[in-house]
Amino acid sequence: MNTQPMPAPATPPDAALWQAVLTRDRSAEGRFYYAVTSTRIYCRPTCPSRRPRPESVRFFATTSAAEAAGFRACFRCKPQNPAAPDAAWLTACRDYLDRHADSRVSLAELAKFAGISPTHLQRAFKRAFGLSPRAYQAAHRAQSLAGKLPHASSVTTALYDSGYESPGPAYQDAARTLAMPPRRASKGAPGECIVYTVIPTPLGKLLAAATACGLCRVAFADTSGSLTAELQSFREAFHAAEILRATETETPKSHAPAATILEAAIPALQHLAAGEHAQNIPLDLRGTAFQQKVWRALQQIPQGETRSYSQVAAQLGQPSATRAVARACATNRVALAVPCHRVNASDGKLTGYYWGIERKRKLQAAESKTDMSATAQTPRKSPQ
Repeated sequence: MNTQPMPAPATPPDAALWQAVLTRDRSAEGRFYYAVTSTRIYCRPTCPSRRPRPESVRFFATTSAAEAAGFRACFRCKPQNPAAPDAAWLTACRDYLDRHADSRVSLAELAKFAGISPTHLQRAFKRAFGLSPRAYQAAHRAQSLAGKLPHASSVTTALYDSGYESPGPAYQDAARTLAMPPRRASKGAPGECIVYTVIPTPLGKLLAAATACGLCRVAFADTSGSLTAELQSFREAFHAAEILRATETETPKSHAPAATILEAAIPALQHLAAGEHAQNIPLDLRGTAFQQKVWRALQQIPQGETRSYSQVAAQLGQPSATRAVARACATNRVALAVPCHRVNASDGKLTGYYWGIERKRKLQAAESKTDMSATAQTPRKSPQ
């Protein structure tokens, strides 16, 4: 293919190429690239960015020809990366949904924005993010509602500001993701009884908190300052709840169920922090349906073993939802109990651990050693 830049177009530019840019024609991928003289940027024909003025456009057969002419690659569509087309337009679609969170975006509207068919968009979006566009909007609204409720003047204001069109769906989502009605969440979870403590572990101080249903927060702290910040964040989220440090005073009757769960969980958490086997711990996990699926999958990874984000996605039956799995791991609020430290990048690198890569490395090494030790001590059965 000729690598020389095509002649600067007249106005309007070549009709077929310009039409492919206007419609974001996916069949044009790899056949040519267009550059904008006013920004000195070149793009794929499917780039989701705003369409330029036709008189500012130049066409090139290759990326090297565009760069030789003094243009740089677009950061959105990444034309120099042959694996990036889907990632670029799918990310643009997700960003579009985020920007329009206060309204319902139909599949047809989103497909028109992306320049592809609704059917292809539906399949590709679900593969990439683990949710359909509609379900993604619902999850985004629920998370937005959770963030707005404590600060809004009323529940009604919070739910409409979060993109809900009526109270019904908001109350259903709150029951699933917050485990309480919106009004209770807006008031800082009044009536919720939470007991917490701080314990030493081989990996540093550990904050553990429990409700009557199970552990709701397990967090590491490197210093007293970071522990204070974690406690402050924890208290702000439940500012109207009854929160008691387990060692402060005699536990009141209202806190007894939570205190019992926390007391039983402490030795298990200490064992897990040392890379040792431990009994199952009751958990109070609150999140979207997809997050819940990912967290359950993480709990099924045997101690001493690791998985990649793509393997977890495949286990869920959504092999292209790698990024969505990674985000669900990042939102895990109960370290150790939901072992997100057992998930690595596809190349085996230790990435993406909220509590620090070195802590993740130590956990994996300790668990692997424990697992091998247990195997060595287990006598093998003689062959029949």
